[in-house]
Amino acid sequence: MAVGFHIDFGKFIIKRLSKICRIKNMKNIAIGQYFPGNSVLHKIDPRVKILLTIFYTILIFVVDSYVGIAAIGLATFICITLSEVRLITYLGSLKIIGLIALITSLVNLLYGSDEKVLFSLYVIKITENSVKLSILVFFRIIFAVLASSQLMFTTMPNDLSHGIERLIMPLKFVKVPVHEIAMMMTISLRFVPILLEESDKIIMARKARGAKLEQGSLKNRIKAFLPVLMLLFVSSFRKTNDLATAMDCRCYRGGEGRTKMRVLKLKFLDLFCILVFSTFFVPLLIFCVY
Repeated sequence: MAVGFHIDFGKFIIKRLSKICRIKNMKNIAIGQYFPGNSVLHKIDPRVKILLTIFYTILIFVVDSYVGIAAIGLATFICITLSEVRLITYLGSLKIIGLIALITSLVNLLYGSDEKVLFSLYVIKITENSVKLSILVFFRIIFAVLASSQLMFTTMPNDLSHGIERLIMPLKFVKVPVHEIAMMMTISLRFVPILLEESDKIIMARKARGAKLEQGSLKNRIKAFLPVLMLLFVSSFRKTNDLATAMDCRCYRGGEGRTKMRVLKLKFLDLFCILVFSTFFVPLLIFCVY
């Protein structure tokens, strides 16, 4: 009976996804984009922003209480305000991840590990622990995506590549291609909005030719979407080849002997941000652990 319930629940989720996940304007999904500005977050050294984002993400998944997740939510809202990027832009980065977070939290709601049952119906058993876990999982995913979005929105691609390269520079002593790794990571992030915009153009062109991408069952929608994926695959290879040709024409030969137009140096603002984050991070970490 339990197996049958899980199969029916999976079919229900698939049906809801087929109704909710309709193919609409994808270029409004703000992933991997940079928004020029003169805010406090724009002025912070990219190395500091990368490290703080990593530690902040760790803190998000370490927090195991409502008080802790509320404190993280407040800190996230303050950072969003300081970035001077519109709130609607951050919500755009949650269009897909928000739905995944919601489904993940609903699945966790069905699995409890304590004896205090709040609701029970046949094989469904919702406990106090499962409710807490469901809420924490949802906000952990949302806040982690917002933290990474803040880094992308307020850091120029070149500065991001430079910051990553400087942070992993010690690996160069063990013959790791540090510059090439940083360059590949940055190019991959920059290709996300480009491919989203390209997919939107392909979808609009298919609709103009009479393709029914949003009608019928989930199986028919997937079959109608396959040509879009093939065209996007070909387009991505074409853009990659154009980028490689452009880099070759500009005599790009790796990181050896290359200089930087902007030399990264820690300023008072960077040290102040590290101090503020440490003041927030350490007490909250101690509170969550003990």
